[in-house]
Amino acid sequence: MRFYFLLLIVLTGTLSSTVQAADKSTASLDEQHQRELAQLKEPMYKPLLERYILDELKSVRQDQQKLREDVTKQVTHTQLDTADRAITYTTDTINNVFFIITATASILVLVGWNSLRDVKNKVEDIVNTRVSVITDEYEDRLKILEEKLRVRSEEILSNQERISITNEVHSLWMRANLESDIANKIEIFDEILKRKPEDVEAIAYKADALLELNETEQAIKLCNQAIDIDSDYGYAYWQRACAYALTHEHADSLADIKMALEYSPNLRNELLHESAFASLHDNDSFNAIVSKED
Repeated sequence: MRFYFLLLIVLTGTLSSTVQAADKSTASLDEQHQRELAQLKEPMYKPLLERYILDELKSVRQDQQKLREDVTKQVTHTQLDTADRAITYTTDTINNVFFIITATASILVLVGWNSLRDVKNKVEDIVNTRVSVITDEYEDRLKILEEKLRVRSEEILSNQERISITNEVHSLWMRANLESDIANKIEIFDEILKRKPEDVEAIAYKADALLELNETEQAIKLCNQAIDIDSDYGYAYWQRACAYALTHEHADSLADIKMALEYSPNLRNELLHESAFASLHDNDSFNAIVSKED
């Protein structure tokens, strides 16, 4: 009995020591976690740009689907209205024919025509003539309505196509703004130009990306193309000036800088910050332009 009592005391002491050691270990881990949290200087996560892009694409698809439904409803309502008008015209024609028959018979009776054959022939001639005139008139009106409906449908489809292209181009511009790789950026600009071949902004920004890859000749060609499309677009002159400066064609570069500042005065703040103009910093004409802008 005494032996069991001593064994119980020993086990109780051991269990108490184990619990105390576990409590100390837990407290030590909590203190370490608190110190690590206190040393954090930035969030442990970053927002997913891809999720934002996917949400934008989903919104574009939903808008396009809604537009398609609206166009279908509008075309259906237009067709129903045309059918209703055709039925109304037919009903009016039949009523007019009966009125004409009744009036003609009454007139013939009043004037004293006794020959039913003459009355029948005369009525048939009058009715046929009148029906032919009314039918031709309503056929012309229906043709006009059908032509207007066809033109309107083509306009709706054309507008829908333009809206779809605009949404795609907008999404591509968002991707280009988020893209850091120059080669991928150029591919995105090519996709934009496939949809809008005369987008001078996309052409100029593609030229800017090519300059970063030291492809100055191709960049100059693109700038010339943009200027041919829109001679008032200042950023195209700016990019061509950068290309000329990189190839040490300083006279052409200075001429394009003046044109760029004339059409886009907001570029004046970038004169001294543009790395492509580093070779012009010792040029008196360039410094005169900078001093004039200041």
